[in-house]
Amino acid sequence: MPVPPLAGIIAYPVTPIVPGTGELDLDRLRRLTGELVEAGSHAVAPLGSTGESAYLRDDEWDAVCETTLDAVAGRVPTVVGVSHWSTETTVRRARLAERHGATAIMVLAQKYWTLTEDELERHFATVAGATGLPMMLYNNPGTSGVDLVPETVAALARKIPNITMVKESSGDVARFRAIPELSDGALAVYNGSNPVVLEAFRSGAAGWCTAAPCLVPRWCLELHAAALDGRTERADALLEVLLPFLRFIVGQGLPRAIKTGLEIQGREAGPPRPPLLPLPGTDAERLRELLERLDDHPLLESTGAGTGTGTGTGAGTGTGAGTGTGAGTEGAAV
Repeated sequence: MPVPPLAGIIAYPVTPIVPGTGELDLDRLRRLTGELVEAGSHAVAPLGSTGESAYLRDDEWDAVCETTLDAVAGRVPTVVGVSHWSTETTVRRARLAERHGATAIMVLAQKYWTLTEDELERHFATVAGATGLPMMLYNNPGTSGVDLVPETVAALARKIPNITMVKESSGDVARFRAIPELSDGALAVYNGSNPVVLEAFRSGAAGWCTAAPCLVPRWCLELHAAALDGRTERADALLEVLLPFLRFIVGQGLPRAIKTGLEIQGREAGPPRPPLLPLPGTDAERLRELLERLDDHPLLESTGAGTGTGTGTGAGTGTGAGTGTGAGTEGAAV
């Protein structure tokens, strides 16, 4: 299998918003992105669902792309989510990401009308052909309504050479083995479903695409290191403690949960972009409890994790949770 351009913990930043005005806070985005790199993330992936890409105007999307890539400054690889309903806009975003120095692009099969196989192939081929960057297909049937099964993914990769990676968020662990096998080792697979992270690594996933490092980077890095080194007991113990937090942020919706968590830590990123609402107070208090438990847990004591900024949790400046009720469940997208 070719060496993939991305591996390990691939961190997904939020898009900070100025409270009151609803405008982008690019200075805070720059700081939060820098913190992800300095904490030890192996790659950064702006403009996923955590970054509320679907709710940004074109000029805002462009500004977030440029600011994030500039803040990373080549210190780690980057994969930019360029997805849009239309092929034309997806191509425009892909070219912009390439112009600003992205390592790779990621494309989700967003749809309004149900797309035929020929339409999906033309969409992916057109986007892939618009740049010289490697492309990561993003399969998230829970948010896109399209399930790219392993056979389809392998067939697309045979026809479109730029497709070299797949982010698999269906939660079906068997796919982490099936996709490389069906593609004769040409495709690297990445996990995008937080709760199955350890099973994914043990099934050969090249990386974990996750927003969790925004709040608990050391836990993510320690779990990856234990899985990579074959320290089974430690990996199992870490996941057992981390899993309630992972399930919570997915279940409450990543932009809501991560932004509330950042506020709990005194690292405000503003509210989510409407129609999303902040976590209601009871859910914010539950998140505070989960973060405090992770912050004080003995599993990370004296580990010498070397992750730079540690967890950053427990800064406790008030939840500022608002009164919104948008706490419904979502897929495991990041």
